[in-house]
Order: sequence, then C-alpha cells, then structure tokens
Amino acid sequence: MSGAAVLDIASTVALILLSLALLISIVRIVIGPTLPDRILALDLLTIVAMGFVGAIAIRTGMTLYLDIALALGLLGFLATLAFVRYMLSRLGRGGVER
Repeated sequence: MSGAAVLDIASTVALILLSLALLISIVRIVIGPTLPDRILALDLLTIVAMGFVGAIAIRTGMTLYLDIALALGLLGFLATLAFVRYMLSRLGRGGVER
C-alpha cells in the first residue's frame, strides 16, 4: 500500500469522524439545557469546522484552506468572547440570573 493510499484512507476516516462530531455538536446546541452549554457547543462547532477545513486542505493539497481555518478560529474565538460577555451581562455582578 502506497503512502498516497494511506493518506487518502486516513483523510476519509477523519472527514467521517469530524462529520459525526459536527452533528453531535449541532444536537447539543439545539437541546442544550442552559446558555453556557450552548456557548460551549458553538465553540466546539467552530473547532470541529476548523478540523474539517484542515482535513480538506490535506486531502486537496491546497494551503489556502489553512488560511481559512485560521480565520475561522479567530472568528470563533471572538464569537465565544461576545457570547460570554452577553451571558455575564445577563447574570449581573452577583452571579444570580435575573
């Protein structure tokens, strides 16, 4: 078995597992009982999407996808900060939900 065939099989398995993780995180966003659960699921969704884009970059050999994954990571980080700031403003200074 050649190295290209192994890389093809490994990238296919990675894409299948990342697709499964993507579906699980979407389910957690929908049924998450609390706002922090949903925020963490959105952060997980961003990380899994970065892995998905990275696996596609390896599969196609195009390094442009790595720049897209980097931009997605920065966007996900800023979105998580914005959601946490919103959550803290809802809770107030005492930590008790209003």
